[in-house]
Amino acid sequence: MKNKSLFTLSIIFFLLLAVKINAQERVNQFDLNGKRTGVWKKYYTNNNIRYEGEFKAGEEVGVFKYYSVLSSKHPIIIKTFNETDEIAVVKFYSNEGILESIGEMQGENRIGKWVYFQPDGKTVLIEELYENGALNGEFKSFYKTGKITEILNYKNGKLHGNSKRFADNGNLLDDLNYYEGRLQGLAKYYNIDGQLIYTGNYENDEKVGEWEYFENGKKENVNKLKQ
Repeated sequence: MKNKSLFTLSIIFFLLLAVKINAQERVNQFDLNGKRTGVWKKYYTNNNIRYEGEFKAGEEVGVFKYYSVLSSKHPIIIKTFNETDEIAVVKFYSNEGILESIGEMQGENRIGKWVYFQPDGKTVLIEELYENGALNGEFKSFYKTGKITEILNYKNGKLHGNSKRFADNGNLLDDLNYYEGRLQGLAKYYNIDGQLIYTGNYENDEKVGEWEYFENGKKENVNKLKQ
């Protein structure tokens, strides 16, 4: 009876070992066309895991987790893919596992709205828009209190259009206009109390024409610049 029990235990042990070996063999596999398929795991030279995820016909599907060489405790990037397009929802984390930013990527390019967070991983720091990997559209940044720091506009990665910057008390500090990354058109500058201190025009990043200066809301002088 004892021998029979030992034999049964041995069979169970070898079956479990075979299942484990079979599972290991299914990692990092290629399909008949030589493309990655199934679960893949890669490691750094220090044996910390580098990434883990699943492929189908050479394309990433489902959830991929990427880790820092320093630690395997928390992923620093999590990408969630789908099978209908090349777009993935991407989350970046600190080494401590705190959410730093979230948005979408198409291949290596950021697209659509991206949100960045303060060190608490919850309070919004920046909201920005991307098109084909370049900033395109409205950009907003915030103080820790939630008040607006900047409202900028971008086109093809360059400042383009109106830009406003604010003090932490909510008062407007400057109201500028850009064209393809250069100051262009009317500009207004204010002090921290929201009073206009000087205004004039830019042309191709240079001050031009008549600039007006104010003190306590009253015009002080006029500075005529050479054009």
